[in-house]
Amino acid sequence: MAENKRDYYEVLGLSKGASEDEIKKAYRQMAKKYHPDMNPGDKDAEAKFKEVNEAYAVLSDPDKKAKYDQYGHAAFDPSSGFGEGFGDFGFDFSDIFSSFFGGGRSSSRWNAAVRGDDIAVRISLTFEEAVFGVKKEISYQKVQKCSECGGEGAAKGTSAKKCTKCGGTGQVKVQQRTPLGMMQTTRTCDACRGRGKIIETPCKKCRGTGYEKATKKLEVSIPAGIDDGQRVVLREKGSDGENGGRAGDLIIVVNVRKHDIFERDGSDVYCEVPITFAEAALGAEIDIPTLEGKMKYTIPEGTQSGTVFTLRQKGIQNVNYRTRGNLYVTVVVEVPKNLNAEQKSLLSKFANSCGEKNYAKREKFFKKLFKGGKTPG
Repeated sequence: MAENKRDYYEVLGLSKGASEDEIKKAYRQMAKKYHPDMNPGDKDAEAKFKEVNEAYAVLSDPDKKAKYDQYGHAAFDPSSGFGEGFGDFGFDFSDIFSSFFGGGRSSSRWNAAVRGDDIAVRISLTFEEAVFGVKKEISYQKVQKCSECGGEGAAKGTSAKKCTKCGGTGQVKVQQRTPLGMMQTTRTCDACRGRGKIIETPCKKCRGTGYEKATKKLEVSIPAGIDDGQRVVLREKGSDGENGGRAGDLIIVVNVRKHDIFERDGSDVYCEVPITFAEAALGAEIDIPTLEGKMKYTIPEGTQSGTVFTLRQKGIQNVNYRTRGNLYVTVVVEVPKNLNAEQKSLLSKFANSCGEKNYAKREKFFKKLFKGGKTPG
């Protein structure tokens, strides 16, 4: 088993024969690098931290160091015949880390003010509701102070008492012998579990926690112009904080359903309007849809299919400003189908009456296309 271990000097990044100060300095650096508090959830870091502690426990002890320098890992392997197992170190390295670097889990204050959790609620809006704004009633669950004890955790007619062991601080100081000498560390008080107070008669409703789950209903104003995926944040409408901390926020995430006619891009709106061949050729006053309803619009004669007309300030109001986007209307010429004999005859006469003008653009197109025997790149 000993042969699988790395050399202790290598673990600490030292050369054999390193001085006491060099060993201590290397340990501080490596302990800080691999401590679990600095690498939460990292199993490799946790294993290396244990390895660093094991190396330091040997090299910081003059007797153990001398044996290790002479026999290596075999000096602490019971099966090797030397008769001395490595055993338990007898101290908590996490407390040493706390003393070195002024923190870590053991020094956290459970009775410090803690902000409440944010709560996210998703709502679905129609296209029109998003464009013009709407009021919606929402229902959600939050954690709040107990309605029975007001968040104290103690039954009615009683009150929590200050913990006598920690004096209400939630922490106690402990002196401990370590390889570096006597050190004083701070730990969470085991009598009050860091709360600084003891509840002798807990509230029956919240079982002494001081908090309960509650369902809330709230009417929310959704602003005009909100878009799909945007959020409305209501400050301090989330779960209540602890120990005087402020409440979290209520975050409303908006989902906007698609419209049958309109498409949205930011504050601009797009739609297509069908027109007849006659309207396109002769020009006409047609009905076009807008966000506020139908309106009359005059298209000029000779309008081609796919022409886009821009209606300024007929789009959607920007949710953060007073400006509005534009409405872009694309006209699509509908080719008549199922013509009777008379209609076909009239169209043929019309085509013949146009003469070469009717084909001028097409002939020009093909001349460009095959100019020099090559198609344009």
